This record gives sequence, structure tokens and C-alpha cells, in this order.
Amino acid sequence: MNRLFTSNSFDVISDDAFMGLPHLEYLFIENNSIKSISRNTFRGLKSLIHLSLANNNLQTLPKDIFKGLDSLTIVDLRGNAFNCDCKLKWLVEWLGSTNATVEDIYCESPPEYKKRKINSLSPKEFDCIITEFAVYQSLPYQSLSVDTFSYMNDEYVVVAQPFTGKCIFLEWDHVEGTFRNYDNITGTSTVVCKPIVIESHLYVIVAQLFGGSHIYKRDIFANKFIKIQDIEILKIRKPNDIETFRISEDCFFVVADSSKAGFTTVYKWNGNGFYSHQSLHAWYRDTDVEYLEIAGKPHLILSSSSQRPVIYQWNKGTNEFVKRFDIQDMEDVYAVKHFTVKEDVYICLTRFIGDSKVMKWGGSTFLDLQRMPSRGSMVFQPLQINNYQYAILGSDYSFTQVYYWDAEKAKFVKFQELNIQAPRSFIHVSIDKRDFLFASSFKGTTLIYKHVIVDLSA
Repeated sequence: MNRLFTSNSFDVISDDAFMGLPHLEYLFIENNSIKSISRNTFRGLKSLIHLSLANNNLQTLPKDIFKGLDSLTIVDLRGNAFNCDCKLKWLVEWLGSTNATVEDIYCESPPEYKKRKINSLSPKEFDCIITEFAVYQSLPYQSLSVDTFSYMNDEYVVVAQPFTGKCIFLEWDHVEGTFRNYDNITGTSTVVCKPIVIESHLYVIVAQLFGGSHIYKRDIFANKFIKIQDIEILKIRKPNDIETFRISEDCFFVVADSSKAGFTTVYKWNGNGFYSHQSLHAWYRDTDVEYLEIAGKPHLILSSSSQRPVIYQWNKGTNEFVKRFDIQDMEDVYAVKHFTVKEDVYICLTRFIGDSKVMKWGGSTFLDLQRMPSRGSMVFQPLQINNYQYAILGSDYSFTQVYYWDAEKAKFVKFQELNIQAPRSFIHVSIDKRDFLFASSFKGTTLIYKHVIVDLSA
């Protein structure tokens, strides 16, 4: 049985257009103005041997349009202006696996594919996996910092609320699929809540602008946080950032002090509490501290409102950090955060005025790699989510810019904007095989985004 539809004016073919013709063997739909064809157009044509859609206006074909056509031996798609994007990736895969004979067909667009033979394309040439951050949940309070930690085989998030003075702890509700309140520590003018787990015990360093800073321990029997220690108020006058780290078996934290008379100080765990191990320097109004390893050796980078970022290296002989060098030509750096790609170490430098910058370790110092316009920026945070490396640049005056790392270009490429009011920190949380981005906001609600992976070829 044959059917011939040529030189007609119809431009669409709908689902089940040939239903009731199970013995149809030859179908010619040629020289028409067809722009669209439905996925189930040829459903039921189990006996179809020869199909021609030649010389129409088709730019794409729906995925699996030939599914169920088990007898198909010849397909003619010539004379169509195919757009070789992700929606056509399935056709390239099908051409590589079908036993049917398909005459050579060519791409008309995009420009880089124009006149390329589709029969010779490889599915690897189509980069169809994209990611995005979609708003998932909003927390009705402002925040300055956000952190995540694992404790008792569960994942938690702690948020510092400066105006209520609280450290709010969140846990994941596996039933409702949302983050909910777990507990809190009440204080005054809280700027940082930094958790650290030592020998299965949870400790939280709470930095406050007023009323002193303190260390709390989670009492598993009383099921609450208990204050166990005060941090020296004469050294830590105006804390701005806290970093926890381990060197060998020893646990440390360091507080960046931003006052004119404070000391950025390293504290070490002695089995019963933390004691002052080393004051790095005074009078420099440090705004951020970052721990990282360079060539396998522990380092600290201090950012300051009164000098360029300074790099300290751990000295095994003295068991202290020793100043190594500062980063040249980078004044007014508010914060420095690092990330690694394979064996290479990079840093993101945040500047409120001027361009923020990405730099790469060159063996003896950090070298310029990339600049980002960043007026009003207080946070430039690198984050790795699964195999994706991102950098998120927040601003008080514009949208937050999300960049992804392009391995071939060895630089960040902008791909999304997020509307966050005065962001101050970002953190990645992975739970229940889902990935979330927490974004603190100094002037709005704290936002939780879900990391979404989209296959454009699906």
C-alpha cells in the first residue's frame, strides 16, 4: 500500500495522522510547506518500509518520531533546513544506530554547523547539559553568614542573624523536603556562627560585635547548646570572619578582627577548650581570613581594609604562621576565597570598589587570570557542586552574577543572574541526592536555591 502527499499547502502533521493504516509500506510527504510534525505522527505504521519527508520546511524532528517503525529501510529527509541544536541530538544518535538507509542531510543552522553533514556528526559535539539555580525556599529573616556541617550522621546548616543576635540551626525534613528549624543560640549582634566537630562533639564559635564572642558545646544529654568558653575580649574586639582548620591532628580556628585595636588571632584546641596560640598582627583591621594549602603546605590569607592581602605559611619548626608575602597591586580587597582545579590553586578576590579578580598560583606568587566588574561587591565565592565549579559574585547595587568554570578557556563564564538583596555569603549543601545553594542577605530574606541539571536534548 502506498500513500503520496506532494505539493500541498498544509504545514503541520498531527498525532496519529495515519492511524488505521497498519499495512502501509510506502509514504511520500514531499514538496510541501511542513514546518512541524508531531512525535506520534507515524504511530501504528508497523509495515512502513519507505518514508520520505523531503523538501519541506522542517527545522527539527521530535525525539523518537521513528519509534515503532521496525520495518523501516529507507528514510529521505533531504531538502529541509535543519537546525542542528540539542533538540536534534537524538537524530544524530539514531543515524548512528539505525539499519535504515538515510540519504545525506545537512545543517542549515546554527552558523558554526551550516552545511555540515548531519550523518557525519557525533553526539559528543552537542553540549546539551546545562545547570541553573532555581529558588527553592525562602527563610523570613536577614543574615550575615551561613555555614554547613555534618554531625551525628546528619547534615545541618547554621545561619548568623545580626539583628536578632541568633545562630539559627536548620535540619532537613526528609518527609516534607524542606529545611526547618532545629535549634538556636541566642546572643547579641551575631556576625559569624562557625561550627567545628572534634572527637564527635559539636562546638560552635559565635562571633559578636557586642557582648564578646563565645564558644558553645552541644550537650547531647540535655539536647541543647551550653556556653563553655569566652574569647578574649581584649584581643578580639570586632570580629568579622572565622575560619576553622586542621593541621596534622591539631584543630584550630582563627578570628579576623576588623577593629583598629584588635588582633587577628589563631586559637588551638588543647583537649578541654581553645587557647590563644598566636596573634598574627594588630592594627590592620582585617576583614577576612582564608585557610588553604599551597604545594601541600598550610597557608592563611588575610584581607584587610588598610593593606594588601597578606599570605602566611605554617612553619613546622616553630608551629606558627610566618608572613610570606603580600599580593601586589590589590588594594581594598575585602575577602579572598580559594578553589582548586586538578592540581592548580586559584583565589577569588572581592573588591567593593574596582574589579574583583581571579588569580592563579604560579609557583612563587599569585598571577592575574581574570577580572570581573564588581561595584558594591562584598562576596566573591567559589563553589564546587558535583563536577561543576562556580564562582558567585554578589553586589549591594545589582544582581548577583553566577559564573561557571570553562575548562577549555581556563576562566569563568557568566551564565545566570540571581536577585538577592545585599548578599554576604554563599554555601553549598548536599542532602538526599539534592544540591542547594544558601544565600545570606543583609537586607532581605535568606534564600535557598536548588541546583538543577537540565538536558536540553531530552
